[in-house]
Amino acid sequence: MINNKGKNTNFGVLLGAAFLMATSAIGPGFLTQSATFTETYAANFGFVILVAIILTFGVQLNIWRIIGVSGMRGQDIANKVVPGLGYFIAALVALGGLAFNIGNVGGAALGLNVLLGLDIKLGTIMAGIVGIIIFLAKDARSLVDRFTKILGGLMILLVAYVTFSTNPPVGEAVTKTVAPDNINMLIFPIITLLGGTVGGYITFAGGHRLIDAGITGEENLGEINRSSLMGIGIASIMRILLFLAILGVVTKGLALDPSNPAASAFLHGAGTVGYKFFGIVLCAAGLTSVVGAGYTSVSFLKTLNTTIAKYENYFIIGFIAVSTIIMTFLGQPAKLLVLAGSLNGLILPVTLGTILMASKRKDIVGEYKHPTWLLVFGIIVVILTAYGGWVSLQNIKNLF
Repeated sequence: MINNKGKNTNFGVLLGAAFLMATSAIGPGFLTQSATFTETYAANFGFVILVAIILTFGVQLNIWRIIGVSGMRGQDIANKVVPGLGYFIAALVALGGLAFNIGNVGGAALGLNVLLGLDIKLGTIMAGIVGIIIFLAKDARSLVDRFTKILGGLMILLVAYVTFSTNPPVGEAVTKTVAPDNINMLIFPIITLLGGTVGGYITFAGGHRLIDAGITGEENLGEINRSSLMGIGIASIMRILLFLAILGVVTKGLALDPSNPAASAFLHGAGTVGYKFFGIVLCAAGLTSVVGAGYTSVSFLKTLNTTIAKYENYFIIGFIAVSTIIMTFLGQPAKLLVLAGSLNGLILPVTLGTILMASKRKDIVGEYKHPTWLLVFGIIVVILTAYGGWVSLQNIKNLF
């Protein structure tokens, strides 16, 4: 009886970690990005999604396995590989996470505006308060798990409804997914999509959650893999459903509103009901990403400073509060978001490259033998994302 209970508890944590990672990836930017690219590339965007999902496997399985086996967080592994590197990565992740969290709080506010007609500033404050309340709770970790599972599941169900309502050309989508018109034109969206799905703090959200739950060591490798694959699966299902929902609209010749392409797709596809559903999806995407960004960004700092470790929840609350205040008083901080996007493009090749080096270090992984195919797969992704990071650097010049 005790064993079964332990297994059930473990599965709840594994699923919670999976949803934490997946919902961190499914933020307001994710919705807009998917709508814009689907309108631009139509059914060919299916190929972009397929490649991005395949590359995501290479990122997530490498990072989750090494974090899990070693029982060490990303910044601590980095400090072992190159002394001081962990501090640099932690600063990058925290800065990028803060900037994106401003957008997450704003996205949740826009969702409340669509759903209830609330003023954006009031919606921003309410979204911030929800995030803060979660981390004020004594059992904040289990509350995060439940919160992300419920809202993540709700998002999938609502987007699935709109997908069926728009009646997308599934046959054409499948064909173009495996045989697109022009692969060269799809390289940029592939790199962009990969960075948005596993860039910055997102890749580490689930792995760090498993460490907090004590699911570490080579003996738990099966559970670590399972949680990682569930997270990839949840995020992939959401992306595919959203792609099909919007494809059903754009193939009918209906133009999307450039100021809010995803909202107009839901409106065209399922009328007023669809538009209200979008409000719920956007609010849920924003709130879960607020929680994921706050939790993971601070988890990158807590092992580097004993005060942060001792008062972790209060630092997460402060992180969310600062994001909310900036969004409330400054509105959409476009320059900060562009800078964060550029930093995010740089973080993934650095963090993944560090993890790959760590996979061969006995002082980090012990006697664990990392699969060669995963190592090679990871190196390919590092090269691709390093190129993407170089491209994203061009955005920084535009700020000044």
